[in-house]
Amino acid sequence: MAEVTETRVLPAEFIETGGKTYLDDLTKAVGKYKGADLSKVFGPQFVAGMDPLTQQAQGLATAGIGAYKPYMAQAEAYAAPTGYQDFMSPYKKDVIDATMSEYDLQSARGIPSLKHKAITGGAFGGGREGVQMSEYQSTSDKNRAALHAQLLQGGFTEASNLAQKGVTNQMNFAGAYPNMLGKDVAGLQAFGGMNQAQVQAQLQAQQQLGQQQLNQPLTAANQFGAGVTGLIAGYPGQTTSTTAPGPNPLATILGAGTTLAGLYRAFPGG
Repeated sequence: MAEVTETRVLPAEFIETGGKTYLDDLTKAVGKYKGADLSKVFGPQFVAGMDPLTQQAQGLATAGIGAYKPYMAQAEAYAAPTGYQDFMSPYKKDVIDATMSEYDLQSARGIPSLKHKAITGGAFGGGREGVQMSEYQSTSDKNRAALHAQLLQGGFTEASNLAQKGVTNQMNFAGAYPNMLGKDVAGLQAFGGMNQAQVQAQLQAQQQLGQQQLNQPLTAANQFGAGVTGLIAGYPGQTTSTTAPGPNPLATILGAGTTLAGLYRAFPGG
């Protein structure tokens, strides 16, 4: 009966133990990785939202669209033919009335003097006195009308100048408003952007930590496996041989006969 010899090359015992430990760790790590909830390390929660200052800037910019129009409308109203009326002094009428009353008073004081001259000149009650009185009154009325017109013109000119200044001021406001609004919006956006960038950096740091924690078991197992692989290269395997007796011919024949007999009985008529 011939003997059978089996030869195997086995790694060092401590390396084989390390290999089994590596495979066990790797299997567990891969299993956890497959079943991990990736929504905890990926997703919109790691994207920084819009900063309140940026939202304020957008609201201010939206509300400011067309905000210059009231200034333009007011400028048009001041430039209209009746725009000066808004700038007329409420006391102008009182000033005109007082001035005209004073004029009438002074004009009336001149009549006695005129009559006195008529008496001393021997023309009292005559036609010459009537002519002089008529001329005096006509001249007084013309002067009165001229004074009244002058006062009205002065008020109109003053109000017109003020209305023109009002137009200029409103136009300046309309032009300056977008510039001032733009500076406010730009400032808010700049600060809002810096705040958002800071929050985004913090969220990225949290996400990176979560990813590292998720990958840590697999990374550790791979590092351990790399170490085991290095040990295998440094420690050649040990050769072992195992010798076993060959098969017994008689047992083989009997076994074959038993098998044939079983097959023979399996058929009908056997």
